[in-house]
Amino acid sequence: MSEDLREFIDNVAKESHLRVEADLGGGFVRLRTEEAERRQARHDIRSSEDALIELLRNSRDAGARTIFVALSRSGAERRIVVVDDGCGVPPALHEAVFEARVTSKLDTVHTDLWGVHGRGMALFSIRLNAEEAFIAASDVGKGCALVVRTDTGRVPEKTDQSSMPLLSYDDDRNLIVRGPRNLNRTIVEFALAEQDACTVYAGSPVEVAAAIYAFGLATTTSAARAFAHDPRDLPAVKRLCAAADPEELASLAASIGLDMSERSARRIMDGEIRPAPSALEALRIDDPARASAASRAHRASKDPLRDARGLKLSPEDAAAFKERLSAAWGDLAAAYYLDPHAEPRVVVRGDAVHVTFPARKLR
Repeated sequence: MSEDLREFIDNVAKESHLRVEADLGGGFVRLRTEEAERRQARHDIRSSEDALIELLRNSRDAGARTIFVALSRSGAERRIVVVDDGCGVPPALHEAVFEARVTSKLDTVHTDLWGVHGRGMALFSIRLNAEEAFIAASDVGKGCALVVRTDTGRVPEKTDQSSMPLLSYDDDRNLIVRGPRNLNRTIVEFALAEQDACTVYAGSPVEVAAAIYAFGLATTTSAARAFAHDPRDLPAVKRLCAAADPEELASLAASIGLDMSERSARRIMDGEIRPAPSALEALRIDDPARASAASRAHRASKDPLRDARGLKLSPEDAAAFKERLSAAWGDLAAAYYLDPHAEPRVVVRGDAVHVTFPARKLR
């Protein structure tokens, strides 16, 4: 192409042309160097906490409403696994997303509490500093499972990783987070800031696997599980529920970066392992004793830990749920001489699902 023609195209083309070096397909592009520099973030990856917040931001920007974070450490090795129900990454781009300036956020770059996001450098910087970083599972519309393994000698982290942050109110009734700026605090601060957009669950790999297993059972119909040709075709956050036995559960967990023994998988299926809770569920708010009852009531009415998104069941899921409830009711009704054909009433109010059975005694 002649220089005159190139100049003509650059002068008349849309702004997006001037920002993009290559269109990679699937909604992903490689930005020109000038555009990536314009989006320069405040800092690169210097710690495990830096890597984690970038992974969480990626999930949020991918439209995820549910994010699972599994944290583990063995010696100097830190392992972070993030599984979400976002828009997903086409298999052909699983490696390309770790290249410099590759992003799906051509028009959605924005600044949040952690700086500028969308320059296509976060995953590149993570892989550059990590021992290993890869997408374990992802496809369009099926979420993403991403694994990062670092050497804490090269990528340090806070010494105290066991402490949970504590929430309290300042004199102006603003919520503040206290405690070491460790991985737990990183998750909590993100979960608080983004609670209207998504829910974050965090724990050990086995606890997170238990949470994903429970999440899949709660959000996937029995028919969908029974007729899934290959459980790996299900979204990353749901595939564990299709496991037929502990061996398959362990295998499916490994396919999304959650390694575990068959014994642990059996304990999950038997309900012996408590699923990882949401990041905000177990937090304690330190409300000073001097606060008045009226002040505490005012704060409770604006509880920042409340999930404001509400809940809505699809007609298909509600019908399948009622069918399973009716089957369970039959056994209980027989034991107490109640009408086994009573139809359950399922009502969703706010963030709770209420189930009611009319207890009609048999004559």
